[in-house]
Amino acid sequence: MSCSTDQNENFEKAVEMIKEASKQGANIVSTQELFKTRYFCQVEDWDYFKYAEEITPESPTIKNLSKVAKDTDTVIIASLFEKRAKGLYHNTAVVIDADGKFLGKYRKMHIPDDPHFYEKFYFTEGDLGYKVFKTKYANVGVLICWDQWYPEPARITALKGADIIFYPTAIGWLPEEKEEYGEKQYNSWETVQRGHAVANGCYVVAVNRVGYEPSPDGNSGIQFWGQSFVADPYGQVVAKAPEDKDSVLVAEVDLSLIEETRIYWPFFRDRRINSYQPILKRWIDE
Repeated sequence: MSCSTDQNENFEKAVEMIKEASKQGANIVSTQELFKTRYFCQVEDWDYFKYAEEITPESPTIKNLSKVAKDTDTVIIASLFEKRAKGLYHNTAVVIDADGKFLGKYRKMHIPDDPHFYEKFYFTEGDLGYKVFKTKYANVGVLICWDQWYPEPARITALKGADIIFYPTAIGWLPEEKEEYGEKQYNSWETVQRGHAVANGCYVVAVNRVGYEPSPDGNSGIQFWGQSFVADPYGQVVAKAPEDKDSVLVAEVDLSLIEETRIYWPFFRDRRINSYQPILKRWIDE
């Protein structure tokens, strides 16, 4: 969805879209990354730390989302700006089960620091490890945005039993780059995540924001490319949202397809785990 500068307005909009998704048959619903605000990481500004909130089962946002989850019998995955302690903040996703129970949270592990994406200014790296949540409907793994470029988090999350990996996301084009690089950038983003689905024999769901958001410092801003999608264990895109408008995207997933693909393509069986120690090095110098 697109976001305004009003946190309450964004929250209520998301709640209405969750309810609409439930009416359309959705059992598990995910927001985009940092859905309560515009993507403030375009600039480094101490004032934006005011958006951060404590995340506990009793905190207002969690209590409100828990009620929505229970009322709609829907699992909710929501991306929030977490205040862990004074001066310590995370980019965090929470998972709430369909009965309203707070199942826990995942803290984003890979934190970018690029023009218009100055996340290291706001967030410290996650320290909870890679998480899988056993919900009413499926085993759900959650990673966040920049995590989606790395094969290791997807692999570990799948090895922990995830049937579906969700990626709440905020990614788009810088307007001055779109003509030259736009198609390549988008295709790379979709391709790498479809590859995670294939390599791990699971579903992948990428949930991106839409709309143009100006940069507070007067620079060109970001045109978020939307196009949230669901990929099956064969890497096929079974549903995709539009590029340029708010959308409730509902896709049916067949969890039996996970075992089918893993039998036909036994990547887990044939992993040579005793040969992978070099992956722990930053670079391999010969």
